[in-house]
Amino acid sequence: MDLITTTADLTAACSRLAKHPVITVDTEFLRETTYYPLLCVVQMASPEEAVVIDTLAEGIDLKPFFALMANESVLKVFHAARQDIEIIWHQANIIPHPVFDTQVAAMVLGYGDSIAYDALVEKVTGHRPDKTHRFTDWSRRPLTKEQMHYAVSDVTHLRDVFAALDADLKKRRRSEWVSIEMEVLTSPKTYDFHPERAWERLKTRVRKPKDLAVLMEVAAWREQEAQSRDVPRGRVLRDEAVTDIATHAPNTLEKLAHLRSVPKGFEKSKWGADIVAAVERGLARDFSTLPKLEKPRNNSNGAATVELLKVLLRMTAERHAVASKVIATVDDLEEIVASDDADVPALRGWRRELFGEAALKLKRGELALAIEKGRVVGVQRA
Repeated sequence: MDLITTTADLTAACSRLAKHPVITVDTEFLRETTYYPLLCVVQMASPEEAVVIDTLAEGIDLKPFFALMANESVLKVFHAARQDIEIIWHQANIIPHPVFDTQVAAMVLGYGDSIAYDALVEKVTGHRPDKTHRFTDWSRRPLTKEQMHYAVSDVTHLRDVFAALDADLKKRRRSEWVSIEMEVLTSPKTYDFHPERAWERLKTRVRKPKDLAVLMEVAAWREQEAQSRDVPRGRVLRDEAVTDIATHAPNTLEKLAHLRSVPKGFEKSKWGADIVAAVERGLARDFSTLPKLEKPRNNSNGAATVELLKVLLRMTAERHAVASKVIATVDDLEEIVASDDADVPALRGWRRELFGEAALKLKRGELALAIEKGRVVGVQRA
């Protein structure tokens, strides 16, 4: 097959694909050395054809592709769509719609938590995809025939996977479950990430308002710096250093130099002064306006309740053949233990019907867990 390298050929291909109610889409990109993903290749397929677009071809205008992604008459099928959508959002400021994510559908149908594409293809179709070019450098040109074959197979197998999952969802009356998840996936709020929220990405639990205030300012500075230089966050400053700075709050260059997690000589660069300034901004914040810090859960009964909810969650997931991760997370369970009115997905919509109500009953002592014939079951209590 031919590789699309011109705007004219792309326009024609997108026009043909737009005539179909469903197309499959995948992207190949690099982001190891940049903050923003570098889109290298796009592959799409309809029931009649498959195309591969060289997005790095000189002079090519991707507007026809973006227009197709925004076409409300065409359902776009992805697998693990979030990064693909993020790329399109960044490049064109649009969110593909409507979309169908086969990874989410697979979770709803009990294929496990966040199943990989090749594993799903093998389970659904029996075909074992070629993984050879999964980690290839898609920015190098020319693209090889093997790379082209790999790219095409991604979207042609996806046609069969979608057809099987869609039929199963309709049979089990779970199509609406996936539709609800797609609303979140296609919300601009999901991708409109501000530096002020960068601290939320860090896997650290600060305990003091002062630490949180400094963490928020330093993380925001790092995010802005990474964006402006188009480099990964870790190239600016590692997560370990950010959390270390938040804990010690070095408000002078000398104090910054004493932190082992900060690169040697960093304090002498212009970024050293930037960090000290960020620390000072954090220390100057009104701590009463900060997000509430999660209190350490030292209550053994609370921890035990979370463990019971985990058992209930696993029992529910197995009984209904749904991945437990798509029903509730551990954070959800901890929030439920803390409050009956917790604002978590597990207490809304189909999740509440499937699990949330039972979780609240278990927490209140209205439901007990028992073992019958080797299986965990719920027992109503008077």
